[in-house]
Amino acid sequence: MSGDVSGVVSADHAEGYRAGRTLPLRVEAMRQLRRRRTLVIGAVLAALPFVMLAAFQIGGTPSRPDRTTFIDLATASGPNFAATMLFVGTGFLLVIPVALFCGDTVASEASWSSLRYLLAAPVPRARLLARKFAVGLAFSAVAVAMLPLIGLVVGTAAYGWGDLKLPTGASLSAGEALPRLAVAAAYVFLAEIVIAALAFWLSTATDAPLGAVGGAVFASIITGVLDAVTALGGLREWLPAHWQYAWADALQPQLEWGGMVQGVSLSLSYAAVLLALAIGAFARSIRWVPVRVR
Repeated sequence: MSGDVSGVVSADHAEGYRAGRTLPLRVEAMRQLRRRRTLVIGAVLAALPFVMLAAFQIGGTPSRPDRTTFIDLATASGPNFAATMLFVGTGFLLVIPVALFCGDTVASEASWSSLRYLLAAPVPRARLLARKFAVGLAFSAVAVAMLPLIGLVVGTAAYGWGDLKLPTGASLSAGEALPRLAVAAAYVFLAEIVIAALAFWLSTATDAPLGAVGGAVFASIITGVLDAVTALGGLREWLPAHWQYAWADALQPQLEWGGMVQGVSLSLSYAAVLLALAIGAFARSIRWVPVRVR
């Protein structure tokens, strides 16, 4: 092993050390999967379609004659119930697990002081961030997919398999509706990446997990409020919240890509900036300097 001028041997010069073998994705994924907050979020998302089903069973089938939203058509078929769950989750409900999975990952380790030991392994900082963000995104994707998928199963069992009826009065065959629902769910996930990146940046800037998660959720709420201010005019198009329901374009008789492309482009652009800020903040941090072994 080689030493530096101070006579201290760096851990990353140890014989047999390979930076590319540190913190495998499966190890980080299992660590996050075993955490209580992951199990709680999974249980809540899995239970929500049953809660909605119970609400419809108690309250009865919506009877509004115009039927202008997916909620009004929730009981029409299994695909309609799945679309309703996606509608319910968009905007706020799905923001919470995304912010939690990506905002809690670094800050919680810092608060527990276990981050020092990961860096002392030593895991390169860029690799550690990449692994944690990748796992956070993977769990977020599962959370987004769970809601309509379980909704489809529950809705089909309760209301049968049939066409997806649209608020416009048109309908899509069940076979055509499934890939459209997949496109819609994929869009929701991509649109939430900006929230994931914001939460992750805040996670590298604080050792308070609730601060990182709460900051991202609060930012999502603020952008939603600003999007409702029509006086802002065209400026609202620069807000991620402005495009959060663009997934509905995938559930039209003629699929429309324009709004979804703009929403994903905006989300990924903001996310790239926020991730650069996260890398810079973590690189400059002196609280998590890896220890060096003698």
